[in-house]
Amino acid sequence: MTAKVLDGEAVAARIKADLADRVAALRDRGITPGLGTLLVGDDGPSANYVAMKHRDCEALGIASQHVHLPADATQRDVEEVVARFNADAGVDAYLMQYPFPGHLDYEGALLAVDPAKDVDGLHPVNLGKLVQGLDAPLACTPAGIQALLVHHGIEISGRHVVIVGRGLTIGRPLANLLALKRPHANAAVTVVHTGVADLGAHTRQADILVAAAGSPGLITADLVKPGAVVVAAGVSFAGRKLLSDVADEVAEVAGWLSPRIGGVGPMTRAMLLRNTVEAAERRAGT
Repeated sequence: MTAKVLDGEAVAARIKADLADRVAALRDRGITPGLGTLLVGDDGPSANYVAMKHRDCEALGIASQHVHLPADATQRDVEEVVARFNADAGVDAYLMQYPFPGHLDYEGALLAVDPAKDVDGLHPVNLGKLVQGLDAPLACTPAGIQALLVHHGIEISGRHVVIVGRGLTIGRPLANLLALKRPHANAAVTVVHTGVADLGAHTRQADILVAAAGSPGLITADLVKPGAVVVAAGVSFAGRKLLSDVADEVAEVAGWLSPRIGGVGPMTRAMLLRNTVEAAERRAGT
């Protein structure tokens, strides 16, 4: 068996085409969607990721502002940028690129973000609304994973989803999203982590297995039920090389598999753009 590819690049391209039309409609009404980004320090992967987001904005006609603070910036420096973005009517949504240097309080700064402008969907207000099933900006990677599965015709309702990883950016919000009683969700969800004694006892039960632990090569072929859908969401870096949580051999067991490059990553960026456009549409009253 060779797994079919969950092609995130192709799905993201379709989402961006739809967003380009929505941006054009807003601009016809005199409203230009705006995204803000804050990067603290000189982490290479973070800087590259922010640069990609700004290129995406340029391609779609979204205005973008970027603030780059030095690694020795103070908490006050960060909070001044947050306050500025909150007050700027031209910034519909913004993000603080994670990770921050160790001396800074990322969670404290996040609390100061206007929840309506939280493009990452990680503010406690927005996560709380997700738990309640209320409309709010969704965490980008979980929303991207859901859209990737839906586009490829993979049924989620009633299926057993096992998520390996309980992090704030993927594991926890994805579990809540896919368990909601709504279309393209309604799954039975199990969340496990690398501290579980017999990981395979859980992962081999999964119809849909999402690896989101940030542990290279963690998911090997023997941990996957034959024919299962496997989403490689967790990544880490060795220098400049991007490493996946899913070993290459899984492609010979899984029915569907997202690639290390061109899988979940493009979907995350597409959802960030969608959150930005939706924030601008709220400003326009549409």
